[in-house]
Amino acid sequence: MQTFISSISKKEFPIGEQVLGKYIRKSIFDTIVKDYPKFNHKSAISQSELNLYRQKYLANYLVHEVGELSELEEDVLKTLNDHEIISEKVNLDKDSDDYTVGQRMADKVASFGGSWKFIIIFSVFIVLWIFTNIVFLMNKGFDPYPFILLNLILSCLAALQAPVIMMSQNRLEEKDRERAKQDYMVNLKAELEIRTLHEKIDHLIMHQQQELLNIQQIQVEMLEDIMKHFDAK
Repeated sequence: MQTFISSISKKEFPIGEQVLGKYIRKSIFDTIVKDYPKFNHKSAISQSELNLYRQKYLANYLVHEVGELSELEEDVLKTLNDHEIISEKVNLDKDSDDYTVGQRMADKVASFGGSWKFIIIFSVFIVLWIFTNIVFLMNKGFDPYPFILLNLILSCLAALQAPVIMMSQNRLEEKDRERAKQDYMVNLKAELEIRTLHEKIDHLIMHQQQELLNIQQIQVEMLEDIMKHFDAK
């Protein structure tokens, strides 16, 4: 099997992984030159080494754009390097067994308190309370008009229900923030993948153009040989 020696690591690789410097995108080429000043357009590196410098270029690009890399950007670069899917790394739906008793109760209270069932039941309760005290007990019952006890019950219920609902809403906001983080990571990875894809396409086009030029040169040489052969006759 034919092999070649990398110009940067001095390691031996199969000839099929060889990439010449002249075929490397300028931005990636400049990144390599920063580490290896002697690297030029005639130098050769392996495909795996080129991929490492692609990742390094993307990391430098992110640092330049957003400053210091956060944990999200580092996760995106890791998924690019490991060829993983971001959606598999983020789990937005927490298992119900992981919730505390208070969180489960808050969810149930918020779900029931914001339903038509609660509105209808509580409306019936208030009507029966007022009707009982005014009609059956002739406004001389346990809570005559203006229904001070009923107002106290309603005030206590509102005071307890509001923070419980807010607890449930806060956890929903946490889920929304996690979804926003996932969307950001997916969009960032898509942008970086597109940039990498452009670099690979440019490399492929340059390589194909060079091959076409070589083929054309061989064809011209063949035509010149044929013309010389006819001239000799």
